[in-house]
Amino acid sequence: MSESTNPIFLASRDGLNRYADFSGKSTRSQYWYFVLATNVAVFIGALLGGELVGNVLSVFFIVPTIAAAVRRLHDVGKSGWFFLVPIYNIILLCTVSKM
Repeated sequence: MSESTNPIFLASRDGLNRYADFSGKSTRSQYWYFVLATNVAVFIGALLGGELVGNVLSVFFIVPTIAAAVRRLHDVGKSGWFFLVPIYNIILLCTVSKM
């Protein structure tokens, strides 16, 4: 599978290219692949570089992850402010898109 067709690579690239874009939509697969890729990157960074590297990567990925979550909520048909509601936001992030 090449880089251009790998869904995890595409979702990661899209998430980082739109790191501060809180408008628009992200599909369920785009969101979860991006979350997977960022968590793996933080884990590998912490494993290879220590706690400091893991913490720096975590801070680096905060804004892109929140932006992706807000775009995912827009795809479900909800306001991005629902991201601030503790349990309900997880349910919405797993919900099928509104067409």
